[in-house]
Amino acid sequence: MTESPSRIVFRDPHQKLAARVSDLLGRLDLAEKIALLHQHQAAVPRLGIGSFRTGTEALHGVAWLGTASAFPQAVGLASSWDPDLLRRVGTAVGTEVRAMHHRDPENVGLNVWAPVVNLLRDPRWGRNEEGYAEDPWLTGVLSTAYSEGLRGDDPRRLRTAPTLKHFLGYNNETDRCLTSSNMPPRVLHEYELPAFRPAIAAGAAVAVMASYNLINGRPTHLSPLINEVLRGWAEDDVMVVGDAFAVQNLAGDQQLFDDHPAGFAAALRAGIDCVTEPGPLSEGSFVTALERGLITESDVDAAVRHILSVRVRFGEFNPDEDPYRSIDFDVIDCPEHRALAREAARASVVLLGNDGILPLDPAGAGRVAVIGPLGDTTFDDWYSGTPPYRRTLRAELADRLGAESVVFHEGVDRIALRCASGLLVAGDGPLRVRAADEIPDAALFDVFDWGEETISLRSVIAGFVGAEEHLLVSDRPGPNGWEVRETFRLEPRDDGVVIRHVQTGRHLSAGADGLVRVADEATVFTVDLLVDGVAAAAAVAAGADVVVLSLGNHPLVAGRETADRRDLNLPGTQDALLHAVHAANPRTILALSSSYPYAIGWAADNLPAVLWSAHGGQEHGAGLADVLLGSDRTGAPVDPAGRLTQTWYHDAGDLPDLLDYDIIASDATYLYFRGAPLFPFGHGLSYTRFAYENLRLTADTIDPDGEVTVRVDVVNVGDRPGTEIVQLYTRQQSSRVKQPLRRLRGHRHVRLAPGGRSTVELLLPAAELAFWDVTRSRWVIEDATHTIAVGSSSADWRRTASLRVRGERIPARSPRSVLKMIDNDGYARTTPVAISTTPGEALRSDDDTAWVVFDDLDFTPPVSTVTACFAALAGEASITLRLDDPLTGPILATLSAGAASAPIPRVTGRHALFVLFNQPQITLTSVTFT
Repeated sequence: MTESPSRIVFRDPHQKLAARVSDLLGRLDLAEKIALLHQHQAAVPRLGIGSFRTGTEALHGVAWLGTASAFPQAVGLASSWDPDLLRRVGTAVGTEVRAMHHRDPENVGLNVWAPVVNLLRDPRWGRNEEGYAEDPWLTGVLSTAYSEGLRGDDPRRLRTAPTLKHFLGYNNETDRCLTSSNMPPRVLHEYELPAFRPAIAAGAAVAVMASYNLINGRPTHLSPLINEVLRGWAEDDVMVVGDAFAVQNLAGDQQLFDDHPAGFAAALRAGIDCVTEPGPLSEGSFVTALERGLITESDVDAAVRHILSVRVRFGEFNPDEDPYRSIDFDVIDCPEHRALAREAARASVVLLGNDGILPLDPAGAGRVAVIGPLGDTTFDDWYSGTPPYRRTLRAELADRLGAESVVFHEGVDRIALRCASGLLVAGDGPLRVRAADEIPDAALFDVFDWGEETISLRSVIAGFVGAEEHLLVSDRPGPNGWEVRETFRLEPRDDGVVIRHVQTGRHLSAGADGLVRVADEATVFTVDLLVDGVAAAAAVAAGADVVVLSLGNHPLVAGRETADRRDLNLPGTQDALLHAVHAANPRTILALSSSYPYAIGWAADNLPAVLWSAHGGQEHGAGLADVLLGSDRTGAPVDPAGRLTQTWYHDAGDLPDLLDYDIIASDATYLYFRGAPLFPFGHGLSYTRFAYENLRLTADTIDPDGEVTVRVDVVNVGDRPGTEIVQLYTRQQSSRVKQPLRRLRGHRHVRLAPGGRSTVELLLPAAELAFWDVTRSRWVIEDATHTIAVGSSSADWRRTASLRVRGERIPARSPRSVLKMIDNDGYARTTPVAISTTPGEALRSDDDTAWVVFDDLDFTPPVSTVTACFAALAGEASITLRLDDPLTGPILATLSAGAASAPIPRVTGRHALFVLFNQPQITLTSVTFT
């Protein structure tokens, strides 16, 4: 007898979500459930359930699935500081995902892997362009907005299922599957977790992807934070997916398990619901794990429940009730999305400096030279959509100013490459070497220097040169793809250069048949410089009334996923181009387009104007042109409204080690950086000027459960309409612990005509001022006075006031409580590591000068014995406990494996306790006094 659809609970939209999920879960057999635990989930025909796949990339447009609207990179969208804009972009992207899914449901999934909420702690991170900000609050606000757009506004149904990436502490590509992010409790709770919580707590994002790295020695795919913290933020079930091939790393590169069944079982128990490994490997591993008793069917059910919770909300099982079912393919590249792409490109531009040369007057700009390798192109990154069209800076300025008023030069060298048997030449087929008395056009190549000794070659008669298997071809659009095959390095030899193909690591070799191959043998070439790109560009600049110098990076070269940057320098020859063009024409404006900040101090000091944007998608050139000219195509005024979401430093020497995630101890990010940045977090100029007046608080003292409204009057005192982003910061004036020097608490956009005035209100709950108390492992609001500041950046506070919060005073630690090493007040040369016993983490000494300190221990009443809990030590290893000073303080005890407990002399009063390690590789969990 066939069951009536009206009686099938999982298909009944009037039933509660949990009941529908439970009903469907109960109908699946074990094999069918296991088949749901990976990216490509098989259909269940007997239940009328179709196939399902996770993982459509939708970071700033739908990627890898054909033509789709291409918006600015995520860091560019974030530079707008505009949640409403990100919500609308998310809506556009989510709508295009739905349209593609309706056309091709087998290959286009509705679980989207976006947004990325990893904090931009270090600007050298190769994936910097994917994140939003170095500040967790701003990241939370913007990621929630983008997720809301992707998700849709129906309270019960999902347009798409946004997935936050990558949980947790992931900000380096260097050995990313093996490195461990050191994460003291305060950094974890005050910095890393707050970036992920808002979108999950709001129900905007319904899934999370775990990251490749380890945290405190434990792979994130095994982190207890998934079940103990992350899932506690949401009212509904949260689906957690593994990153690509990351679960097999557990028994692979990370060598934590003997085989994949053990690794897959551990990940499932830790809360990974859906792995991104091939189906046969994952299903086979789970089946074997079940047979061994490493997991139970209940473990499988828990994961499947999370997956089905998402699928039910798509309307998959009752399509007539799906509010998004009518979206069709006409939305792809629709006029509304084109207009939004231009608005987003314009809003992402940040004016870093301006002596008044900008905006350019379209009617009086004169002859404009657009110079630089980025002047007449737009670039895609790995997660870009395929844009339906591209508006470049050169083309847009020519349209706006007249083609006769705009001249262009890329500023790149033109060369010929000669070897003993002839010239390297391009043509319809593979590249070859051909004997020639003259240099034909087919032998001419333009050299694009992307930095870190990496170049691309473009044939003047064809396209970019790349490797096709073992041969070279010249039909490529430029560096592209996951494995970039269009980059080379010139390596000097006594009699010329050899050319290394970066992707393969092999060299160009000219064979007896004339064909040039990628091989182990290297042919020596000489380089004939036919056009000096810097000199030629400077000559063009000298003949112009104003120069727009377009510099920046290629998003797939020398700083991308799998490769961090080694410094903050401009790529390759771009610094020489900058100096030469400015020397030829002091009226040079730098338009920098990049995935990350650069150390451009010379440009900031010497050029009349500098602006920056991320790579801006299909309307990149239009957005830049609108800001440069101060108006759009209709003549409506445009004011640069972008603001930096991360600090720009003078030099990489201002940064800690790339792998040091303890921003508190290392004085990292705008929160703790004590130097003078090149451009501070929140910086961005307008074409007008704003005054801040009459700052007032609704109260000067509040309780821990109270709040205060901050009001300030903002006045446009310039002669143009403009946009100000009013930023609210706080600083706690006294504390038991090291506090941020400044911390963003809110912001508002204010758009004012000349002479216009607006009162801005910003709410500040006292709860926002809490920090993590390591002495009691909980949040605390201290009794303290806070500076309340409003201004136009983290370094430009226009008005300040004081607010007293009647919080609590943190009591002295009791030595009778367990002093967990991870909860220290300070350390040097120790590394947090994972242990299998409570509390799950310990500290390991790096050398014989390592130490840890616990401040303010109250030894009244006195204690008599101390015991150390070692997780690992050997030989003559020991720890020494001193009071108040690590070098000269009185010794309480020396403890070792053979004497882990010892009596101590009588001590009274309050003291700091130093724990000193006498050699490396001592792993200490805790010390306890009795």
